[in-house]
Amino acid sequence: MRLTLLFSLLLFWAVAHQPVFALDKVDPYICPQSAAGSGMDCFIEAIPQTYTMCRQVKSIEVIEFGLTGAQEGVNGAKTDYCIEKHKISITRPYQAALRESGSNKASVEHVRKLYDIWLESLANLIPAPKETDEGYKQRVAHAYGAFNEEIQLLRVAVADGAPVSPTYAKGETRKDKVKLPPSISTTTKPSKAKAATKSKAVPAATAAPDSGSKL
Repeated sequence: MRLTLLFSLLLFWAVAHQPVFALDKVDPYICPQSAAGSGMDCFIEAIPQTYTMCRQVKSIEVIEFGLTGAQEGVNGAKTDYCIEKHKISITRPYQAALRESGSNKASVEHVRKLYDIWLESLANLIPAPKETDEGYKQRVAHAYGAFNEEIQLLRVAVADGAPVSPTYAKGETRKDKVKLPPSISTTTKPSKAKAATKSKAVPAATAAPDSGSKL
């Protein structure tokens, strides 16, 4: 009886203390390619994905009611709902991206800026007074360029702040690895065992053309 009670308590403790991942409750529809990845990846994918969803809703309203009538009365209710819905759905990926940025100030800055551009772009889905149909289509399409530009800057910031790879020498960064010419290396010299292995491999490589010439 005591063992059963003890087992039950241990099981309860294990369930209660299991890690809760940032994307556990995220709708995979907003980042279908990154739902099982990091919060940063999901956030980056969700920005254009959710914008496209609401843009399509507004396009239907414009087709149905025209540019001037798309926001009259309740004509724009579906777009308003879409925007509010995704302001909520993107919260977890956004917060996860900020947490994953950690002390990388540049990454944090670009995550917040990308989020602000997204909010502004959603608000700009509402047609402006006296705006032409062609002008409206071009304007709302420009948001993707703004997204892509900021996403590229964010990726660079994340890469620059990434931890040193285990394959690099101690004290060597990713930038150092890129800047060094092929003839220069900061790594330690190979051990005698590795050098011996390399020297043994040379005759095998040179023997290949001889065997081929006999055929």
